[in-house]
Amino acid sequence: METYILENDIKVFCVTAKSFPNGIMEAFKKLHASVNGADRGRQFGLSRPNPNGQIIYKAALEEINEGDAERFGCEPFVIQKGSYIFLERLNFMKDLQSIGKAFQELISQPGIDPNGYCLEWYLNEKDVRCMVRLDDNKK
Repeated sequence: METYILENDIKVFCVTAKSFPNGIMEAFKKLHASVNGADRGRQFGLSRPNPNGQIIYKAALEEINEGDAERFGCEPFVIQKGSYIFLERLNFMKDLQSIGKAFQELISQPGIDPNGYCLEWYLNEKDVRCMVRLDDNKK
């Protein structure tokens, strides 16, 4: 397990999946359709449980231009800067379960942000960095 320092906030725009985990691919397809060939920034997945314990998942793309969220009819969100612990999953499509296992390991660590979320940073078509923000108050 390693630590990554995200130096700056990242503005993204999102589409919420109708269900988890089955609705994830549909959410990404809808997100990609909304940009319809426009420049795309980095791709992310965001998840956290709601008060009922159901996982809410958001497919996200980095804002390239101010106001992209509104322009594409998507929900704006800000990925907070700070320290994140992470595990990388290479060729994740060959073992999608490995992403969930990585997050189970990450959220069991001490010092994570209780108000944070699980962050998937898609490094390319095959590899994902599974990240959880550390609590700034516990450093």
